[in-house]
Amino acid sequence: MRQTDPDLETALLGPLVADRACGDCTACCTELTVDTPEFAKPAGTPCIHLCDRGCGIHAVRPRICRTWFCAWRRIARLPDDARPDRSGLLVSLNFVSAPQNCLEAVSIHVRMLAGSDAIANGMAAAVLDSVCDQLVPVWFSDGAQKMLMHPDNDVARFVLSGETPPASLQDEVAAWRERYAAFGSRR
Repeated sequence: MRQTDPDLETALLGPLVADRACGDCTACCTELTVDTPEFAKPAGTPCIHLCDRGCGIHAVRPRICRTWFCAWRRIARLPDDARPDRSGLLVSLNFVSAPQNCLEAVSIHVRMLAGSDAIANGMAAAVLDSVCDQLVPVWFSDGAQKMLMHPDNDVARFVLSGETPPASLQDEVAAWRERYAAFGSRR
């Protein structure tokens, strides 16, 4: 997590869903990197303020912790059971400052948490179906590898290569290129 413009997150993921709350879920407190001037921690490491009842400094927690929300809190079409502590999946908007390609710069990242059975029970498919419908790249990681799930491989190949796509893909490839031109087609 980095301090980002909350309006960008709202534009890409939507506003907070009124009837969803973090409750006992603290997945982001362990799984994500936090890199802000006021607080930092590496990914995969529990926050030093995390205790058996959740955040030990909740009333005075850092700004990033007060303003950042996972995609389950923002995307109403995600299943209710997709809350990270229930689903074994943490879905978030991801910002990469030095992306390998334009589809990594700003994307949705679906992370499978350790011990999750989200693939076997179908939750991973349900979540991916819910987020792979916009002009926002979607990456899935299972801890061992990171895979681009959206756009599909044919579209991604033409977006990244700069080659002329077949007529059947021209409009879709053009839309992706236009949206992500600011990040360059290759790095």
